[in-house]
Amino acid sequence: MVDLSIMADLSQYVDLKEYNFLFAAACIIFNPLFWNVVARWEYRTHTLTRLFRSPYIGCYSLGAVIISLALYRSHCFTEAMAFQPQLDFLKGQEFYYIGVALVAVGGVLVISSFLALGFVGTYLGDYFGILMDEKVTCFPFIVMENPMYWGSTANYLGLALMNSSPAGLVLTAVVAISYKVAILFEGPFTEKIYRMKEK
Repeated sequence: MVDLSIMADLSQYVDLKEYNFLFAAACIIFNPLFWNVVARWEYRTHTLTRLFRSPYIGCYSLGAVIISLALYRSHCFTEAMAFQPQLDFLKGQEFYYIGVALVAVGGVLVISSFLALGFVGTYLGDYFGILMDEKVTCFPFIVMENPMYWGSTANYLGLALMNSSPAGLVLTAVVAISYKVAILFEGPFTEKIYRMKEK
């Protein structure tokens, strides 16, 4: 039986003012903001292409920075959970195994997305003028739109459940919202790039 009184007030299990929690939330919000701003700046100015004398090297360099930021974000997420209390309700084995399953599914979505798009397709190559011949429609894109984003969100949700962490659940919600906002900006802009290509 679920204790609704515990679920009703998670605020007692999440210290929203704790430094590691706030820093992790800031990292989560910063990452998609960073790559969207830099990608659009590159699209309009070609500064990275000129700096590295190649759109491919520029894209690889930006991709390396994005990967580094993602790894650091994950580290901060883990640290934030370590400094927050666990919720007894989430300590059941069923939640742990649900978390493991989510991490596995998320990993499949992220890795298969990367394999379908390639490094350049994954890391904003279209903003560097490196366009794909046609829209990718194989797995996992045949299952859902933006599978890399939702796979990453599933990974964080899985980690939160595996660690019985209410703070992790809150931060996962921040991840999902940040990605949703990023999609609202990226989707139409990417479509615009490809419409211009067709003209």
